[in-house]
Amino acid sequence: MIMLNFILFFLSITSSFSNEIQNTSWININNSIYELRIYSDNYFAITKYNLETKEFISTKGGVYSMEDGYYEVLEFNSIDSSAVGDTLYYSNVKIELKNDSGKMKIDGKKFTKNSDEDQLSGSWLMSGIERRGEMRMRDVNRPRKTMKILAGNMFQWIAYDISKKGFYGTGGGTYTAEDGKYVENIEFFSRDSNTVGKSLEFNFELKDGDWHHKGFSSKGDPKYEIWTQRKQ
Repeated sequence: MIMLNFILFFLSITSSFSNEIQNTSWININNSIYELRIYSDNYFAITKYNLETKEFISTKGGVYSMEDGYYEVLEFNSIDSSAVGDTLYYSNVKIELKNDSGKMKIDGKKFTKNSDEDQLSGSWLMSGIERRGEMRMRDVNRPRKTMKILAGNMFQWIAYDISKKGFYGTGGGTYTAEDGKYVENIEFFSRDSNTVGKSLEFNFELKDGDWHHKGFSSKGDPKYEIWTQRKQ
């Protein structure tokens, strides 16, 4: 992997990469360490965690592109905040897809594609949250964001601030969305490892393109959130 502003390099692709990678998730497992990659709309997150010990290790992500090769621009990094804003170019990427299965090799590391889950797939920003019975709306264009990305049966939320290069927390795992019921099965949580293994069920509906999400948090507190699909 090379970190530069401009570079010419060879990219090996065996599928329609620019279309097929969108809204997918991939996993690499090595000695109980999971490395999860979620590609949702134009955004991505890479997270490492140990499911056996419930240890959260790290996460980073931001914007990805396949124009003139494959590269990533970091918006958050839990380990190294100084890397926020960096562009990461990958010179060795290979994708193989067949039906709903697939393999990806990036910088010598092999990933397998997770099953597809179309409901709610995409990148979402929290635009409203209920406090003391009152819905408080948020400007989704501000640098301080809570983003949730869903693809390939996996979800992850991340709280961060681009302008301050701040990382404030993350959690994720598998999800299902069917008949108005949205269920999260938590596999990693940076703030409280005791949350790992819990399943949270919410009622959801889409209103004018926004995702309304109502239920209870991992602490048992009532939760009503509105999420807006990210456009920039």
